[in-house]
Amino acid sequence: MVESSMITPHLTVRDAKAAIEFYKAAFGAVEKYSMPSLTGDGIMFAELEIGNSVIFLNDEFPEYGLESPATLNGSPVTIHLQVDNADTWFNRAISAGATETMPLDDMFWGDRYGRLVDPFGHYWSIASQIGDVSREEMMRQAAAELAG
Repeated sequence: MVESSMITPHLTVRDAKAAIEFYKAAFGAVEKYSMPSLTGDGIMFAELEIGNSVIFLNDEFPEYGLESPATLNGSPVTIHLQVDNADTWFNRAISAGATETMPLDDMFWGDRYGRLVDPFGHYWSIASQIGDVSREEMMRQAAAELAG
């Protein structure tokens, strides 16, 4: 019986060493552990901590089915960061080399929210709560948004 569970994103990238440095600069990641591949030509496994969350990371090894967004021509996954100050985190990521895909804005659901893609093809959304919005108000504003 599992009493607790945790989901940990496991990212595959081209050039894991560069990715680790990017995540340190962009998101304040702390490298907890890194293991080189058996052939020494990449990183087989790394563990990074961003805030109170963990991500795993490895270089791409297509021979083992580990392909990066660069090889796959994109990713359908977005990693969400809920932070204390979206502007600070978003701007730091842009300064570190991320590309804005949706500018930060105050959203009807009560968050300041924006999206970006990192230099390795992984999508990120960054948000901070700026207000409490009831479910009814959120639905009303969503309908108004759709109506144009």
